[in-house]
Amino acid sequence: MTDDTLRPATGTGSPQPDTSGDTGQFTHRQIMTIISGLMLGMFLAALDQTIVSTSIRTIADDLQGFSVQAWVTTAYLITATISTPLYGKLSDIYGRKQFFLTAITIFVIGSALCGFATSMYQLAAFRAFQGLGAGGLFSLALTIVGDIVPPRERAKYQGYFLAVFGTSSVLGPVIGGVLSGQSEILNITGWRWVFFVNVPIGIVALFVVAKVLNLPRRHGSAVVDWGGAAALAVGLVPLLIIAEQGRTWGWGSGRAMICYAIGVLGIAAFIAIEIRMKTNALIPMRFFRNSTFSVGLVLSVITGAAMFGGITLLPQYLQVVKGSSPTLAGFQMLPLVLGIMVASIFSGQMISRTGHYRPYPIIGTTLMTVCMFAFSFIEYDTPLWMIMIAMFGFGFGLGNLMQPLTLAIQNALPPQDMGVSTSSATFFRQIGGTIGVAVFLSLLFSRVTDAIASALRSAAETPEFREAVGQAASSTDPAVSGLAQGLVQGNGSAAGGILDDTSFIQKLPDAVAAPFQIGFSDAMDSVFVVAGFVLALAFVINLFYKEVPLRTQGGLAAQASERTASKDTAE
Repeated sequence: MTDDTLRPATGTGSPQPDTSGDTGQFTHRQIMTIISGLMLGMFLAALDQTIVSTSIRTIADDLQGFSVQAWVTTAYLITATISTPLYGKLSDIYGRKQFFLTAITIFVIGSALCGFATSMYQLAAFRAFQGLGAGGLFSLALTIVGDIVPPRERAKYQGYFLAVFGTSSVLGPVIGGVLSGQSEILNITGWRWVFFVNVPIGIVALFVVAKVLNLPRRHGSAVVDWGGAAALAVGLVPLLIIAEQGRTWGWGSGRAMICYAIGVLGIAAFIAIEIRMKTNALIPMRFFRNSTFSVGLVLSVITGAAMFGGITLLPQYLQVVKGSSPTLAGFQMLPLVLGIMVASIFSGQMISRTGHYRPYPIIGTTLMTVCMFAFSFIEYDTPLWMIMIAMFGFGFGLGNLMQPLTLAIQNALPPQDMGVSTSSATFFRQIGGTIGVAVFLSLLFSRVTDAIASALRSAAETPEFREAVGQAASSTDPAVSGLAQGLVQGNGSAAGGILDDTSFIQKLPDAVAAPFQIGFSDAMDSVFVVAGFVLALAFVINLFYKEVPLRTQGGLAAQASERTASKDTAE
C-alpha cells in the first residue's frame, strides 16, 4: 500500500496527488486506516488522564514529596487545557497532520522524562511538558474525523473513539495500580512504567499517523492570536490552580482570592482581545451568536463535570466502602465502560441511518440524571450488582450524549472552522471536568467528617460496637489499636483521620469499620444528589436544543466544493 492510496480520491475513484484542490472524498477503507492511527493517539491522551491517579501516592512516597503531589496533576491539567484551543486554531490555518504528529512527539518525550524524574518538582515540570502534547491528541483526532467524514456518517466512526476513550479512562486506574504495585519491572521501579508504557504506544502511533494520514495541504496566512492565547493562560492558570488546591488552601483564603482576581482579569482581557481580533481570534466571539454552538458548550461543561465527577467518586466508594483494591475497583467500573461503548455504537448507527441526532442527548441526560439520583440511594451494604446496573445505565447515557454533542457543535460552524469548533468542545468539557471534580470532592470532604462522627455516635449506643472496640484496642496492629483507644477516649480524632488515609478501615473489625463506611456512604449520597440536579439542568437545556440538519459532506469535501463554486462564479 502506497501513500497515494490513502489520499483523498476524486469523483472517479482514482488516487490523486495530495494537493489543495482535492475533493476531500475518502473511501471506507481509507477512513478506517486513518482512524487506526488517530485512535492510538487518543488512547494515549485518555489513558494518561487516569493512570496516574492510583499511583500518585506511591510516586510521592518514593520521591519524598507527598505534600506537593497535587502539583503533578495541576501542572499537566493546566498545559493540556490551555493548549487545546491553540491546536485547533493553528490546525485550521496550517493543517492537521503536522500538529497531530507534534502533539504525539511532545507527549512521548514528556512521558519518558517523567519516568526519569528524581523529585516531585521535576516530575511536575515534566508533566507540564507532557500536557502540551496531550492538549492536541484528543481534539485533533476528532477534528480530523470531521474533515474526512460527512456529519451524517461521522457519529458511526466517532463511536470507535468514545469506546477507546471510555475503556482507557477506566483501565487507567487498573494499569496504574498494577504497575505502581510492583517494586521493580525489568530492574526499573514499578511506578516509572506508568509513564514509560506511553513511549512504545506513542512511537507506534507516530509511525502509523505519519504513514496513513495524508490530507490536502493548507497554505495558511491568517494572523495567529498569540495575545489571546497569553490572556487565556493568565485567566485559566490561577482558576485551575484554585480548583485543584482549594480544598487545601481554603476556598476563601487569601491565596484563593488572589487566584480569583487574576483569573477574572485574565478572562476579561481574553474576551476583549478576541473581540478585537475578530476572525483571527483563538475562539472568535461570533461563534457564540450561534445558539447550537453556545448551548453545546454549556452542555459540554455540564457533561464534563458529571462524567469526570462520576468516574472519580465511584472508585472512591468501591475502595473505601467496599474495600476493593485500586486494581479491583477499576475492573468493577467496567459496566460503565460497557454502557459507553454500547450507546456510542447504538447512537452512531441510528444517526447515520436517520440523519437526526437530537433524541440522543435527551436520552443521555435522562439516563444520567436518573442513575445519578439512583447512586444517592446506595448504602454501605448495597449489593454490588445493583451498583453495577446503575453504572451501566450512567455509561449508556453518557455514550448517547457525548458524540451527538460533539457532532452538533462541529456541524453548527463552517467546515473551515472545524478545528476551532472541535477543540472548543473538548476545551469546555475539560474545564467542566476540572470544576466537577473540585466541587464534588470538596462537598464530599466537607461532609464526610460530620457524617462519620454521627455514625460513630449511633454505633456507640450498641453493645456490639463497644465490645468490638474493646477487642480492637488490644490489637497488635498499632493503627487499629490507636484508633480503638481514641474511640474509647472519645477524642473525636478518628473521624477526621479518614481525610488523610482511608486504608485503616479495611483493617478494622466489621463492627468498628461499619460506622466509617456508613458515614462515607452518607456523605457521598449528598454529593450524588447535587450532581443529579446538575444533570437535571442539562436535561432541561437539551429540551430547547435546536437540531441543525446534518451536512452531507465532510469538512474537506465541503471546503473543496466551496472553492470550486467560487472559481466557477469568478469565471
